[in-house]
Amino acid sequence: MTDLARLPPRDERGALRVVVESPRGASLKLKYDAELGVVTVSRPLPLGLAYPYDWGFVPGTRAPDGDPVDALVYWDAVSFPGVVVPCRAVGVVRLEQDSKSNGRVRNDRILAVPVKHPRGDDLRSPDDLPARVRDEIAQFFLSAIFFEPKNPALLGWGGPEEAERLVDGCTRALAAVARRRS
Repeated sequence: MTDLARLPPRDERGALRVVVESPRGASLKLKYDAELGVVTVSRPLPLGLAYPYDWGFVPGTRAPDGDPVDALVYWDAVSFPGVVVPCRAVGVVRLEQDSKSNGRVRNDRILAVPVKHPRGDDLRSPDDLPARVRDEIAQFFLSAIFFEPKNPALLGWGGPEEAERLVDGCTRALAAVARRRS
């Protein structure tokens, strides 16, 4: 079986790959465990919260928090854990939180739209979303970790170019870690 975390971040057409961990409507945070090759339970979300859209990660990346880059797939469908969705980046929610060791670390999240989602064709940047939807997505990210010792802070939104730079930088970061290990 293929290790989903080791997939290249982009497919042969250049689409961003997002591996779904927690599907839309899930009230559990699920996490892909590369060592076991399965999706495991991380923790329940606070009462009343559920993922508004499919949630997962961009494989082949390493974000500043040490995990792959997080991604939210903005569409009106529900998939399953382990599904790989070819997407295009629409924007990035900039977040900062306490690190596991010391200090603060960025934990930005990509907002992506599937390439095969005609109802999302007009969505090119976060500015194309109603302000209320942007605010609700940002508030979801803060509320989902309310009881975790992370002290999150919302730093704003970035556009598709910033999201692409984040993915490219985190792809290089993972490659650098792999070179040091070999």
